[in-house]
Amino acid sequence: MALDFLLTQKVLTITADGDLRDYDNQEQLNALYQNLEKSHKVCFDGKSLQRWNSCLAAAFYQIILRAKAKNIEVDTTELPNDLQNLITLALTVDRKPKGKEGKNWGFLEDLGDSGLRMLEGIKKSWAFLGDTIKSLGRFFTGRAVLRRVDFEFALADCGYKAIGIVSLVSFMVGLILAFVGALQLKMFGAQIYIASLVAIGMTRIMGAIMAGIIMAGRTGASYAATIGTMQVNEEVDALKTLGLPVTDFLVLPRLLSLIITMPFLTMWADIMGMIGGATVAILMLDISAPQYWVYSIKAFELTNFLVGVFHGFMYGIIISCCGCYYGVNCGRNADSVGWATTKAVVSSIVIMIVATGILTSILEALGI
Repeated sequence: MALDFLLTQKVLTITADGDLRDYDNQEQLNALYQNLEKSHKVCFDGKSLQRWNSCLAAAFYQIILRAKAKNIEVDTTELPNDLQNLITLALTVDRKPKGKEGKNWGFLEDLGDSGLRMLEGIKKSWAFLGDTIKSLGRFFTGRAVLRRVDFEFALADCGYKAIGIVSLVSFMVGLILAFVGALQLKMFGAQIYIASLVAIGMTRIMGAIMAGIIMAGRTGASYAATIGTMQVNEEVDALKTLGLPVTDFLVLPRLLSLIITMPFLTMWADIMGMIGGATVAILMLDISAPQYWVYSIKAFELTNFLVGVFHGFMYGIIISCCGCYYGVNCGRNADSVGWATTKAVVSSIVIMIVATGILTSILEALGI
């Protein structure tokens, strides 16, 4: 019961006999490789082979690879059929990484590849938005496949559970805004207008932006990771097999929950920002609490407040769509989940900033 080889007239015959499970004779393989260099043909004889496992298959695979690299003819017809099939499968599988790795592409080829991938991404994005709009239509007509428990869970996750981090960050932003403004206003003896500065800044846009960035990093990333993990575990495929609309089942409850909670989180961020500004004014600038709140109320305008709430509403749509889109289009491995999470957060923040610029321009043109 052994593996033997014989070189005669440039033909290397490798004979497998008996039980060759867990074969690992490296010295014999090294000697075989040396004789392989002198041969023109390799023949495998497995007529007397009784038992084998992947160790023998791996050894034969390495021998065949070396033979093919030197254009040596290989004959495996005398091996058991299952062993032949295993070796053939190992030889035919392409182990090279997909993509352009290993390709010596020039600038124009790289540019074209980037353009094609961008075009493909745009097509997927529009298709996803179309499915989301259809899902909303089914929801308002009472035909959406939406479980109440999923909606309540998503609502709680991006609702009261997010108040803590939104409060802390918004408080600090209001505090910093008041402190930076005080450095300039003190030069003119106009410290009292810090209240107006913080009230207008937080209600107009800063509260919405800070709440949006926090929720993009907290909830948008969670959406991408959760749905992406379901994609890796083939749970999304299971939903499709059952005939359930993936957009209704996974995207719709998360979209609705953020649309509902983001305006309220924006309002809460406004309040915490003004409290942060009051902390600086009262403790560092000797402004009394009644004075601060009187000037805050005078500076408060319903228009600015509604503009901020509208921004929060738009940010809720952007964050939920980005998180769910990258989760649904996640790959099939663990690395893809990390990629989807990162892209969801980055895309959410970038689109929010771009949308803010567009909305600001539109509102300015309308005189709002």
